[in-house]
Amino acid sequence: MESRIPAYDSASPDGMQIWFAEMSARGLLFHPEDDPAEIVRVGTWERTFTDVEADQLRCILEGMFAEHGDETIDACYPIFMRAVGQRLDA
Repeated sequence: MESRIPAYDSASPDGMQIWFAEMSARGLLFHPEDDPAEIVRVGTWERTFTDVEADQLRCILEGMFAEHGDETIDACYPIFMRAVGQRLDA
């Protein structure tokens, strides 16, 4: 079975934005400071991620924060805002 979590290319200058965009395209985007094990689907209140997926996501995000700090939030911000229907100023 193929993982629902996209690969993160830390060597790419745009790797974080590409990863967050792919998470959004898959309907899996969440705020990177939230614990993926606590993300639930609205309406059903079922967990979005399995334990294995949550561990994988924690590993990816810990790596992003370790290497880039708050730039991780900056990379996610425009993708997150588009996902919730907010227009960003140019």
